[in-house]
Amino acid sequence: MNPAKPVENRMADRSSGTATLAEIAREAGVSAPTVSKVLNGRADVAPATRTRVEELLRAYGYRRRRAEATRSPLIDVVFHELESAWAMEVIRGVENVAREEGLSVVLSESAGRLTPGRTWADQVAARRPHGVILVLSRLDESQRALLTSRSIPFVVMDPAGDPGDDVPSIGATNWHGGLAATRHLVDLGHRRIGAISGPSRMMCSRARIDGYRAALETAGLPVDPELIRVGNFHHEDGYRLGLGLLRRPDRPTAVFTGNDLQALGLYEAARELGLRIPEDLSVVGFDDLPVARWVGPPLTTVRQPLTEMAEAAAKLVLELGREERPAAGTRVELATSLVVRSSTGAPPA
Repeated sequence: MNPAKPVENRMADRSSGTATLAEIAREAGVSAPTVSKVLNGRADVAPATRTRVEELLRAYGYRRRRAEATRSPLIDVVFHELESAWAMEVIRGVENVAREEGLSVVLSESAGRLTPGRTWADQVAARRPHGVILVLSRLDESQRALLTSRSIPFVVMDPAGDPGDDVPSIGATNWHGGLAATRHLVDLGHRRIGAISGPSRMMCSRARIDGYRAALETAGLPVDPELIRVGNFHHEDGYRLGLGLLRRPDRPTAVFTGNDLQALGLYEAARELGLRIPEDLSVVGFDDLPVARWVGPPLTTVRQPLTEMAEAAAKLVLELGREERPAAGTRVELATSLVVRSSTGAPPA
């Protein structure tokens, strides 16, 4: 960086994060205002220049001085999808914490993609919020570097994939939830138990189905691949995939669904085929959304504490922004629990 400075001193600068904007600009071959533009998320910087500057900012551990004082009074929340009551429970939890802290909440949607686009990252960097919460989403390396270089902390809630040991995350005991739901059906006497899963690329979906498999295997029951259907966490998939399961000559007497919306779609499929719940078909959902207790019959489901998870994510991202040691750690899983209602019963004779 500075040719007159001994190499060991330059490496000390790198480890201690004391490099100045002028020194980083000199090494990048750009002006100090250009480095400042990159730090502030300005769009008028050539992509190659931005990448070079961000690599140096990351390598030298540069942090904007008094970062907390320059932040906007915001928490950014990005969803891969916003079209469900599930998202409303998450928003409620973040709002609870933001209100106490005098902050506002900015919502973004990545239109079904698990990774937000580059434009989103630039906008967040320009806003300089107190923190970012990614719900069923993830960041690529360049996005992580962009937020890190601007001292914007981020937390992943219900990670879509393995976020890595260095990424703070809030999740739920999805495997145990799938195990408890399926074990409940086994205990009622069901032996042909189907499953409708969410996307296999999502870690929570895989964990729930793994719990389902574990319950069957523990009970000495075969895991029939023909009774497992993979879709998205939508009402339409529960209906479409449910019809496929229930039209089989050896149809299952019970079905565990990946979320409550799929369960409601399965309700519709059962009604269309003249099947009664729970007399002809038992159904278990996942999430315990408010609608679960009001449908007919009320839905047995696995309660995922969505509002509490969102509150924990908001508290964690604010603790990280204040450079505090999080009281609960940076990898947190909240417990799920089975809520038994009227949609499950003994199998038909």
